[in-house]
Amino acid sequence: MPAGRYAPSPSGDLHVGNLRTALLAWLFARRSGRRFLIRMEDLDGRSIAGAADRQLADLAALGLDWDGHVLYQSTRRDRYAQIIAELTAAGRTFECYCTRREILDAPRAPHAPEGAYPGTCLRLSEAQRSERRTGRPPAIRLRAGVTGFTVHDELHGSFTGPVDDFVLQRGDGTPAYNLAVVVDDAESGIDQVVRGDDLLTSAPRQAYLATVLGHT
Repeated sequence: MPAGRYAPSPSGDLHVGNLRTALLAWLFARRSGRRFLIRMEDLDGRSIAGAADRQLADLAALGLDWDGHVLYQSTRRDRYAQIIAELTAAGRTFECYCTRREILDAPRAPHAPEGAYPGTCLRLSEAQRSERRTGRPPAIRLRAGVTGFTVHDELHGSFTGPVDDFVLQRGDGTPAYNLAVVVDDAESGIDQVVRGDDLLTSAPRQAYLATVLGHT
């Protein structure tokens, strides 16, 4: 059965913005006959001890229920590593040694959004890669092969957003948000995502990666 979901980060206690998203996601899922799942996105190192349990207790106290067990992304690192290995074997990734400042300062194509990856390490020779491997550990980026992708949103209609060679795994080995959320949504049967408008621009990247991985 398809599902909707609420996927908070356990970096603090439940606040009004969290509750609004959770309530809307719950209502949309229940009204449409979907399961409602909860996932804790606890990969980024900002988790606070006890915050996840307090958030879940607050949701339950307010009458929001969910199906099955809560999924913790920190328990799925091996699965994310497997997906990255498969993409790498297929030639869909490359190592990136750029710092955030280097990316911001690099020249980029006209009309490219600020912060979009300019392709610096994509063009490195093997000799240059070998030289850089002696320094900071690389991030792993997707070889996107497209510059944009279109999604359909129930409120905004068709939305086309930029897609660059985004990070799949950070330099410290942590799976990136854009990878983990796509893998988890696909493998949990999520076909309804409710988020704030500020995350609309993330949807094209994630939808594109889903197609790369063979998902709808």
